[in-house]
Amino acid sequence: MALLAILFFATAILYSSVGFGGGSTYLALLLIWDVPYFIIPVIALSCNIIVVSGNCFNYIRAGNLNFKLLIPYLIGSVPLAFIGGSLYVEKNFFEIFLFLVLSIAGILLLLNFKSYDDKEENYRKIPIIISILIGSSLGFVSGVVGIGGGIFLSPILFLIKAGKPKHIITTASLFILINSVSGIIGQFTKNVVLNEISNSWYLLVAVLIGGQIGNFLNLKVFPPRILALVTAILVIFVAARMGFKNFFIY
Repeated sequence: MALLAILFFATAILYSSVGFGGGSTYLALLLIWDVPYFIIPVIALSCNIIVVSGNCFNYIRAGNLNFKLLIPYLIGSVPLAFIGGSLYVEKNFFEIFLFLVLSIAGILLLLNFKSYDDKEENYRKIPIIISILIGSSLGFVSGVVGIGGGIFLSPILFLIKAGKPKHIITTASLFILINSVSGIIGQFTKNVVLNEISNSWYLLVAVLIGGQIGNFLNLKVFPPRILALVTAILVIFVAARMGFKNFFIY
């Protein structure tokens, strides 16, 4: 399990460096390591919460929070994340769904990584109803799979030019945090064994340390564009690994 902790640590560094929690990759790693299926989303969401809590604190302290951008997406996502988290999903379907989620997220990140250094001043005002619908869709998917959804929201906001990069990154982090909390509450409506979570304490410690390092890299060292590119490559690699496991090994 030491190797799994190291991989969680590295994942937390990369994802937190661009405002994400890493939930999608934690899920894939846990599946590859054959961790009991019923506990996987809870572990991934717990790691998400730990990582993005630090991100959110630092981004808000830096003055990057834009409530007008964030709130409509949360209105749509929070109840749907709870509903999605409360649903029981067969393992085979879950693995295929996660493969699709990772593939789409990786491609979106790869197509939009340059936007993290965008200096444009003209941004679009997105209709509230559209924002709520986007949030609802991402919230439901997030709840079902066990992620925060920011890995989708961030590229979408960059694509539609909804705000400044620093506001989008902060919005994605808070979106992940709040939806992860909602999703994990939904997960707890199912028969989840809490002892399994305590047995995974070392993974939580690994992402706590990795998340702080990643946030420091974002704020002090590497350009966000480079970190976003590396994260996109990581997501695509994990998606390919999941695809190989699902479609070739079986």
